[in-house]
Amino acid sequence: MHNIYNELSQEIESIKNQGLYKTEKIIETSQSAVIKVNGKQVLNFCANNYLGLSNNKEVIQAAKDAMDTYGFGLSSVRFICGTQTIHKQLEQKIASFVGCEDAILYAAAFDANGGVFEPLLNETDAIISDELNHASIIDGVRLCKAMRYRYKHNDMTSLEEQLIDAKNKNARRILIVSDGVFSMDGTIAQVDKIVELAKKYNALTMLDECHSSGFIGETGCGTAQLCNVFGQIDIITGTFGKALGGALGGFTASKKPIIEILRQRSRPYLFSNTLPPAVVGATIKVLDMLTDNNKDNNLLQKLNDNTQYFRTSMTDLGFNITKGTHPICPIMLGDAKLAQEFASQLMELGIYVVGFFYPVVPQGKARIRVQISAGHERKHIEEAIKAFEIVGRKLGVI
Repeated sequence: MHNIYNELSQEIESIKNQGLYKTEKIIETSQSAVIKVNGKQVLNFCANNYLGLSNNKEVIQAAKDAMDTYGFGLSSVRFICGTQTIHKQLEQKIASFVGCEDAILYAAAFDANGGVFEPLLNETDAIISDELNHASIIDGVRLCKAMRYRYKHNDMTSLEEQLIDAKNKNARRILIVSDGVFSMDGTIAQVDKIVELAKKYNALTMLDECHSSGFIGETGCGTAQLCNVFGQIDIITGTFGKALGGALGGFTASKKPIIEILRQRSRPYLFSNTLPPAVVGATIKVLDMLTDNNKDNNLLQKLNDNTQYFRTSMTDLGFNITKGTHPICPIMLGDAKLAQEFASQLMELGIYVVGFFYPVVPQGKARIRVQISAGHERKHIEEAIKAFEIVGRKLGVI
């Protein structure tokens, strides 16, 4: 047997001994607030199902209707024979939703971020990235030959310092890139200030809106809307795998010239199969529902109410919960083994959450990331809070 197998087995054992091993639990039902895991019914507080639409009957029916009309799959990439009318419809709808002229679809949001930098920037250009940006942005930047800068997390003084340096090096194009919402902490970027600095230094702006499209901002159109700069972001990437239905797929939205270049040169787009009709049809339905529902903000209001109730109650109990308003609610525990034990005991009480630890978050920053949904009823939130209190007191966290 080749040495690599023994070496990797030892590495896996080391990961387990450090308390850093990640296990996968098997869900036996559809995704919703109440699910069955390993034969046990539990409340789900770790899905990105922010609007509770992953199991919505209208969305499911739209997926079925799309399959009946357009088939199961395209067996092709977009530029050969993989573009249908619904793909163009979805591109226009998502572009309008996030305040852009046009959009391009990808198999995943990871691919959207992986395919955006290299076609637009070369060694004469500069990318200035928040130090806590998502792994997909980091990997996308690695594929590009542009000069690389990082600024301190959400620190506008640090960002301006990097802009000045890039200008002094005569960068042809400067692109500032940030998560709209940072997924581990629920921190919201200072998008208005980023736009202000970009205008000052003639830079482009890019936001990853995976954890904001659909539910952040007055009508759910994202952090640019929240920060009153809607329509002023040059490039927006996002996903259909979270609030917007929860299946899969990603997008990049921008002005038409940028989207056209991506269609010609973005490798994840050119060499990946087309999004399945079921996903496209269901996502179109979600965007239509949000546009209609946002007239009275039913889903957004319920999500915001649930989030505020959970955050306030957990803080009052004495938990160290990262401040903010986002439905990502990190319960900071510090130690990886404690996070795993805490999550395990919550599971016994019927609350499904996951402990996050290195390398997903920095060493010493282990946590349980609770994610609130519009699919949760108040009784679900109350049950989760009670379980956290029981385990928190038992393990000496509060």
